[in-house]
Amino acid sequence: MLWRPGDWAWSREYREPVRIIEAVNLWDQTVYRVWVPGRDSIVRLSGNELSPITRSEGYSRERLIYTVSAARSAESLAQPDVLLAPLEGSVTLLPHQIYALSRAISGNRVRFLLADEVGLGKTIEAGLIMRELKLRGLVRRTLVVAPRGLVTQWVQEMETRFRERFHLIMPAEVTALSYLEGDANVWRRFDQVVVPMDAVKPVQSRRGWTSEQVSRYNRERFENLISAGWDLIIVDEAHRIAGSTDTVARYRLGEGLAEAAPYLLLLTATPHQGKTEAFYRLVALLDKEAFPNIDSVKRERVAPYVIRTEKRKAVDARGNPLFKPRITLLIPVGWQARHQKQRELYEAVTEYVRHGYNQALKEKRNYIGFLMVLMQRLVASSTRAIRTALERRLEIIEQEVPLQFLNNEEMEPGEDWWDLDGQEQLEQILKKRLLAFANEREEVNRLLSLARQCEALQPDARAEELLEWLYRLQAEENNPELKFLIFTEFIPTQEMLKEFLEQRGFSVVSLNGSMGLEERRRVQQEFAGPARVLISTDAGGEGLNLQFCHVVINYDLPWNPMRLEQRIGRVDRIGQKYPVRALNFILQNTVEFRVQEVLEEKLATILAEFGVDKMGDVLDSAEVAAEFENLYKEAILNPEEVQAHIERLGASLRERVLEITAATQLLGQEEQIDAGLAEKISEHPLPYWVERMVINFLQGEGGTVKRKLVGYDLTWPDGSVMNNVVFSRQEAENYHMSYLSLEEPRVRGLVNRLPRVVAGQPIPRIRLKGLSHEICGYWSLWRISLLAGSMRNIRILPLFQHKDGRVLLPTARRIWDMLLSEQTSIGMDGTIQGEKSREIFAELEELAVNYGQNHYLELKSKYQELLQKEREKGLYAFRARREAIMRIGLPAVRQHRLAELECEERDWTLRLQERERVLPELSAVTIVYVEGE
Repeated sequence: MLWRPGDWAWSREYREPVRIIEAVNLWDQTVYRVWVPGRDSIVRLSGNELSPITRSEGYSRERLIYTVSAARSAESLAQPDVLLAPLEGSVTLLPHQIYALSRAISGNRVRFLLADEVGLGKTIEAGLIMRELKLRGLVRRTLVVAPRGLVTQWVQEMETRFRERFHLIMPAEVTALSYLEGDANVWRRFDQVVVPMDAVKPVQSRRGWTSEQVSRYNRERFENLISAGWDLIIVDEAHRIAGSTDTVARYRLGEGLAEAAPYLLLLTATPHQGKTEAFYRLVALLDKEAFPNIDSVKRERVAPYVIRTEKRKAVDARGNPLFKPRITLLIPVGWQARHQKQRELYEAVTEYVRHGYNQALKEKRNYIGFLMVLMQRLVASSTRAIRTALERRLEIIEQEVPLQFLNNEEMEPGEDWWDLDGQEQLEQILKKRLLAFANEREEVNRLLSLARQCEALQPDARAEELLEWLYRLQAEENNPELKFLIFTEFIPTQEMLKEFLEQRGFSVVSLNGSMGLEERRRVQQEFAGPARVLISTDAGGEGLNLQFCHVVINYDLPWNPMRLEQRIGRVDRIGQKYPVRALNFILQNTVEFRVQEVLEEKLATILAEFGVDKMGDVLDSAEVAAEFENLYKEAILNPEEVQAHIERLGASLRERVLEITAATQLLGQEEQIDAGLAEKISEHPLPYWVERMVINFLQGEGGTVKRKLVGYDLTWPDGSVMNNVVFSRQEAENYHMSYLSLEEPRVRGLVNRLPRVVAGQPIPRIRLKGLSHEICGYWSLWRISLLAGSMRNIRILPLFQHKDGRVLLPTARRIWDMLLSEQTSIGMDGTIQGEKSREIFAELEELAVNYGQNHYLELKSKYQELLQKEREKGLYAFRARREAIMRIGLPAVRQHRLAELECEERDWTLRLQERERVLPELSAVTIVYVEGE
């Protein structure tokens, strides 16, 4: 048969109608160029690969159900209130987390600041958004950048909550992989990666390195990372990349990441710490056009980019508050007569610290100052901690190392200094191999001898007090298996406590920053099981979720109160069933006690006035951490002025709280969150429609389906096999089977490539059991599309025309629902063919044009609204930049910059005009003659 341009024919290969574009007869063979609607592509086919459209190939009950299920799935995905990730059922979601996902997916640009307060599950929200984008086919490659102490938590959370495997790449692995790969970009090796923030920030210089070494380092860790082709980038603790200026390494990293992926999530509980410049740099990473300068940081511009829930407003699915009460108790530990040597040791070390710090100030040797601060914290922690540190210090002093190998240069803490816990700071300082100050060798020898005497005599006073409290709490709660989470700053103290408690019958496990992912996981499992005590350092405790424990004991107190809050936050989390008890141990008659006693009262006053949420915002910054450390240092050097220093710090904190309280108004008004939102979404039948679509497609298109007691074995038409699959995440987990969802490209393709019906194609006649016999006529589905460049927005229109000519829209929706139901009996009664089918198609198409116009206008209006926002944002940005250029004093420079800006604006205008070109499209998905039975 010969085909002419414009004819429709049936393609056996593509199993759908195709349209003839051109026929070429060459050397006795005819080749046709045809358009394949389902793939929106043009291919070449020979005549024997085409059949007349009047044949009834491809019409069956299974093909009909597959088509209507695919169309309903496509319609659902086009609706803003349908979310795929929660339907998987692997995570019990809370209303504010569903709200965050809904907000994030509501627009085309998924670039948001997730700013929920501490403990509300920003990691889960980010994981949900990632899963949603993956299920919609928008994301394949995801990068997570987080502080070093949180990277293992990210790997664990993504695997346990979302069954998503991420590869953790630590600094040493970057180097090793770069060596193995040669010039290849190692970051392309894995599709889902977690990396420490400071391992990939660019460096300008490094001691002892040539410019070539610096360049290679930046290329391997920063430049290759940025150019690796990510779809989604997530930055945790994102306020750290705001930087103190726009030139620091972390901000340069942030700028690179912001340009490296279309989708960006910045996570921070403290988005605005009272410094508008830093907040501006942060939100500008989300959208440079929206925030061209600091004056653009206004409530109405910021609010669309921020998703934030406060703890006090967070509720569960029943509307109850999420968090239990917290009981905090300061426990002073007194020295008894038997502890006299311990008291002497503390006072002697304090004098050593005071003398050493004064020497450091005189000689401008900052590194000695940092070491002295740590020595004070060590002696306040335990006898073993200070003894171990003194031994290591003496070893360095006594080594006969050439002067050039000793570090005698002034040292300033790096960007990440305040992120380190006490043990990590100590390790970093001791690596410097610092020169001794005058008489330090004799002083360290004397202190070391005293420390060894103390250890030999009896346990530390605080260890004895701890034991008493463990027994007391156990009795108070009438629980012989009560679990305790104990925190300390230093590993030697951790080791001492483990030995001390194990000798007295407690089962103990330990966590610290030196442990790997598997070891951390094993320790957490043991603590969740038989172990009653977990002793952790601050670095070890980062990222822990320990809601099954509700007693936290701070054996030593960090100088920064935010560290204390983070420790207690390990158990004061969503899912905690009991009031949290926090016990803070502190030695009486010490520098720390004098400071803590007054400071706690001062902080409590501010807390009562402003609330815990605002205090968290205030305390979580490197600047405030330094202020607290300075307070303790001043208390050591000038103990008589402690009260005055605390008053000044309290006034500073209060002023900062006021600034932050005002600044949080920028984040926008919170919407009222529906407590029943999660339940409503979980009831959506989309997974059922997907299952109906896949099973009927395979049965009708040459595949095979083997139904089992649970799940299926599937064979696709191309011969590929999927065994033991289910369409519910919950079933997949319960029965250890494979979960098949829209994330699978072939499944998603069934939704994206809906079948097409054309004029002259046979129209099936069907009977529906349960439909009134009075209902008979033509039922059809039509896809209405708005095309703009590569973008396609759609609506699905169901129509029913009764045989008496009436158009019944509610009946059209009801018939669609019946066809989707497994309980509906469908009888096939042949087809309507030939000229009659052409007439019916033309009549129904005219109805679809009339009834579909409002749907298309709605699509067009929303798209134009989106473009208008883009236009306003761009014009605002160019206006702000032009005003800035006009302030330049040099006329030649000003004119050059204006010319560049005008050229850039012309290009932007042309691109916007191209996006304004929209085209409508209407196509029939299916047409059947329906009658009731």
